[in-house]
Amino acid sequence: MQKWVQGRVVELHCWTDRLYSIRVEAEIEPFEAGQLGRLALDIDGKRHSRPYSFVNAPHEPILEFYFITVPDGPLSARLAWMKAGDCVWVAPRPAGVFTLSHVPDASTLWLLSTGTALGPFLSMMNTELPWQRFDKVVFVHAVRHDVERSYGEVIARLCEQHADQLISIPFVSRETIEGTIHGRVPAAIESGELETCAGLKIDVHTSQVMICGNPAMVKDT
Repeated sequence: MQKWVQGRVVELHCWTDRLYSIRVEAEIEPFEAGQLGRLALDIDGKRHSRPYSFVNAPHEPILEFYFITVPDGPLSARLAWMKAGDCVWVAPRPAGVFTLSHVPDASTLWLLSTGTALGPFLSMMNTELPWQRFDKVVFVHAVRHDVERSYGEVIARLCEQHADQLISIPFVSRETIEGTIHGRVPAAIESGELETCAGLKIDVHTSQVMICGNPAMVKDT
């Protein structure tokens, strides 16, 4: 049976009418950047739960999760209405193997994400591990509309802190926005546009690639 600990909401941030970040204080076991936590609420006598990637780095005391509200999704809709001080159930044991400890060393690490799936990569990039193990880190975040490019200040700070190593390449598929690639990530890989923009090659001998996002992007990539 799933065990739970009670967490307390510290902050809820609304990015758009569907995109939210929730910060929670809870005593859980240590996790690796890239792993999943699980949140739950009791709704109409039933405990509804869902896994969410940690956005915060493992050394940061407040847990953070980035999520999108799902039509007819009882949990995400309720989470979007929470406020500081509210209680939420948190699974005490993190899960998942989408971590840098499972990635071999290489010259270049490519982090390809869409939508809310940038979360685990933000967690990784806020640790020392990628900067110690890879010469270059190419972070790709793809969204449909420019307004969905969340965590801009965090990404800008990371780019400043790791100016010699980090290359951030945003994609917007349904708008033409200056400073972004218009279209989908798989198409930009096939055409060579992504490599041109990064100034690096995706090479089997020098690169490791981590992909996190919608099933269509993952399948096509």
